[in-house]
Amino acid sequence: MDHTTMDSLYRQLMEQGIPVVKEEPMQKHTTFRIGGPADLFCSPRSEGQLTEAVRLAKELEIPVTVVSCGSNMLVADKGIRGLVLHVGEGLQEMGLVSPHIIRCGAGVTMANLCRFALEKGLTGLEFAFGIPGSAGGGAYMNAGAYGGEMSHVLSACNHVELDGTPGRLEGSDLDLSYRHSAYSSGFAVITSVEVSLRPGDPVAIKEAMDDYLGRRKSKQPLEWPSAGSVFKRPAKGYASALIDQCGLKGRRVGGAVVSPKHAGFIINDGGASCEDVCRLIEIIQEEVLRQCGIQLECEVKTIGQR
Repeated sequence: MDHTTMDSLYRQLMEQGIPVVKEEPMQKHTTFRIGGPADLFCSPRSEGQLTEAVRLAKELEIPVTVVSCGSNMLVADKGIRGLVLHVGEGLQEMGLVSPHIIRCGAGVTMANLCRFALEKGLTGLEFAFGIPGSAGGGAYMNAGAYGGEMSHVLSACNHVELDGTPGRLEGSDLDLSYRHSAYSSGFAVITSVEVSLRPGDPVAIKEAMDDYLGRRKSKQPLEWPSAGSVFKRPAKGYASALIDQCGLKGRRVGGAVVSPKHAGFIINDGGASCEDVCRLIEIIQEEVLRQCGIQLECEVKTIGQR
């Protein structure tokens, strides 16, 4: 990456009051607690600032990587070249646009979106309580758990294309399928999402939310840094059961370990590198293919310069 061009983007962002820092360690911004430095790390305070940051980067032909809660990503040890755009505190607006439709900023956490739905007596999002990450990230990857997924409730997304042009996708144009959306191609940055829910009993909604969260705490290694479920659900069976069946619980490469509590998780038990995790993923895939004849596909996205 041309340092002169990067310095130009840095200066322009600073001149416009858009928060940006150089060489930001990405391990501070991922749930894995792994990752080298981002050339530039920008945290827009508003949708307007986000749009301007995207436009400037496009003008200078600098690549943009979008992160939010960093819950489904593994960042390379050498970091990320270009501009990392952090969608977080600047996109936190939340409200009702109709009696049953909530619109929230892409930086709102899934947990807070679920709590808002509970407060308004709206049901349909209970499955998402406890899913780590943001509403924007949940829409981007069509996040799901316990038989529910965002495709069941997501009605629209507003976005900014990588040239700064605003846009919106609704209904079937969202192209939602298993862990996929129209945004998976990376053509735009989601700025807000809209979910369409149904009236419900707040007591029953709260009980369901507590039940799902309790199941997560009892079965998943939430006390350790991880990126959640590492593999997509295969056509037959479950990834965690296959990994367990292959005797891989507790398997280690450096600081990366297949969780003894839930074989679908790789945890960082101290000082794990991206390369440790990648090698462990390869070992798991090789063993499951050899013993079970099933090719596991990674759900966690590896980004940056390896």
